[in-house]
Amino acid sequence: MTKTILHIDASARRDGSATRDLSDRIVKHLGAARIIRRDLASPLPLLTEDWINANFTPADQRDETQRDQLALSDTLVNELQEADTIVVGLPIYNFSVPAAFKAWIDLVARVGLTFSYTENGPKGLLEGKRAVLAIASGGTAVGSEVDFATNYAKHVLGFIGIHEVDVVAADQMALDAETTLAKAQKAVLELAA
Repeated sequence: MTKTILHIDASARRDGSATRDLSDRIVKHLGAARIIRRDLASPLPLLTEDWINANFTPADQRDETQRDQLALSDTLVNELQEADTIVVGLPIYNFSVPAAFKAWIDLVARVGLTFSYTENGPKGLLEGKRAVLAIASGGTAVGSEVDFATNYAKHVLGFIGIHEVDVVAADQMALDAETTLAKAQKAVLELAA
């Protein structure tokens, strides 16, 4: 059993979402002593100039306003650091990730906390964690040349050090939702716990 799962839902749909259903199934299948929930249907703020200035001010030199600017980001980073496994319900919107997921990425990809710069380039600081992406689409085939969501999500996770990434896909649901959902639900049961 996994100790801690960070369960992220990126779908704007709270009801009838294939990715929410799949990510719930994955979390139940994997089992965890503790589950941290992050629902991105409640939007995260976009980066601002004040946030960027606060982020690039050394931690020991930040004033109270700058610490407040980074408080949510610090919480999101802590959730990632505490998790052994990250499960993301990730729909493909217009060939890519939802804006809410991109906002989350911008808030957690922080030098010195989730990655560092080295002589050999960036190095992720969240090594030893696993991620499972529950991806759904209406018409985009996962892994196709027009799927800009799956490889991007895997790349960003790798950038912060999470290289073990499984994908459960319910893609091209507009063509045959019943068959693709059944295939995805079977794939959930085949995930190593």
